[in-house]
Amino acid sequence: MEFLVLSLLLLGTQVTENWAGSHSLKYFYTAASQPGLAEPKFTAVIYVDDQQILSFDSDSPSQSMEVRTPWIEQEMPDYWERETQFSREATLRYRMCLQKVPVYYNYSEGGVHTYQRQAGCEVFSNGSFSRGFVQYGFDGRDYLTLDTETLHWIAADVGALNNKRKWEENQRIAGYWKVFLEEECVHSLQRHLENGKERLLRADPPSARVTRHTSSDGEVTLKCRAQDFYPAEISLVWLRDGEEQLQDTEFIETRPAGDGTFQKWAAVEILSGSEHKYTCRVQHEGLPEPLFLKWEPQFSSIGLSAGVVTVLLLAAVIVGVVVWRKNISDRKRGSYTATASNDSTQGSDVSLTARSKTLMVLELERGWCKGDKCNEEQYDNDEAKGVPDF
Repeated sequence: MEFLVLSLLLLGTQVTENWAGSHSLKYFYTAASQPGLAEPKFTAVIYVDDQQILSFDSDSPSQSMEVRTPWIEQEMPDYWERETQFSREATLRYRMCLQKVPVYYNYSEGGVHTYQRQAGCEVFSNGSFSRGFVQYGFDGRDYLTLDTETLHWIAADVGALNNKRKWEENQRIAGYWKVFLEEECVHSLQRHLENGKERLLRADPPSARVTRHTSSDGEVTLKCRAQDFYPAEISLVWLRDGEEQLQDTEFIETRPAGDGTFQKWAAVEILSGSEHKYTCRVQHEGLPEPLFLKWEPQFSSIGLSAGVVTVLLLAAVIVGVVVWRKNISDRKRGSYTATASNDSTQGSDVSLTARSKTLMVLELERGWCKGDKCNEEQYDNDEAKGVPDF
């Protein structure tokens, strides 16, 4: 199944020269054998653009094509019968291929093998034929590909030469594919586009932005991100002083977002300080005109908060040191007065004054008093009312 997944990704991201408004119909067939299976499992999946419309599974009790999107139900009854019959016949053919093809590679019987085919057509926005493709794969690797211009088969390796010779001896095989790709496939795609036009012919514009990233080694990268767009075809190009930077740009393939839309990004490495020279150009069918985006520094509220906290902590430390030194000075002065005086009552008053100032410092640190409210008389009154000693 790895070949099928890779093929889906590659075909889903291919962009023709006239990409705006183009549409495609794609057929994916896979047969897989493995120990324990009485017969190889066969599956077929059909896509219009990037939406699955039909599927077939040889393990399904119904042995029929199954609907994967509501609008496909508008097809005539003979369509279901025809597609189901095609899939049942393909099940038998592909199982036979899994018996023959491994022999071309001197593989022993049994084991895990896959034999796959992807075929389809693309049309321009006016519905006219753009291109067709037929590709076969074996065990996750390319096997045979039809050159639709010359109608010759291209073998990917020595193991595929046997089939290449057989299929080129019978020109009807390539001729059948030419008619299918340029006529039948195109007619089916046009019909599907009409039935599913509310879903397939919409154009959701992308939302896009530019972000700046710095790696651990100091390299600076600008990344242009686009999301929420449909169809999948989109162009993201980095410009430096107006000139395209295609060779220096890193792309990811267009990816489904899981909600029927797509996402993509393009990144370029730059010298720090040259951000203003770079512009990302975004083009999509849903945009009336291209977007031109630059990186704009954002004021960081997190940085501000951290700075404020730092200043406050520093101020608190300074105030604490000043208060602590004042407190020590007051204690020493009170102790000296008590020693020098023979009046025990006076000594008690001095000790109370020092204690009141200590309370005042503690309360000040807790923010429980302000300004002239922090005086000794208030603390004496509070002590008389039973305010606890800290």
